[in-house]
Amino acid sequence: MRIFIFKSEAKPDLGAFSGDLAGLQLPDQFKPWRAVGAIAPNREPPYKLSRDVIEAAIKARGFQLFRRSKKG
Repeated sequence: MRIFIFKSEAKPDLGAFSGDLAGLQLPDQFKPWRAVGAIAPNREPPYKLSRDVIEAAIKARGFQLFRRSKKG
């Protein structure tokens, strides 16, 4: 599965993974979403997150949210 990475413009510390480039199933309350990258099927996700957990969440609800650490 190719996984797409998104960033919430409404909450800059919030990110999401989705199985579709358009991010149609991402939560409306955090729109707009901006695609910032993709993970090839044979690659590990960033931030030391589990690919199995991300894929299971995408299959169950269409996305997986995550928080980016605040620097500073």
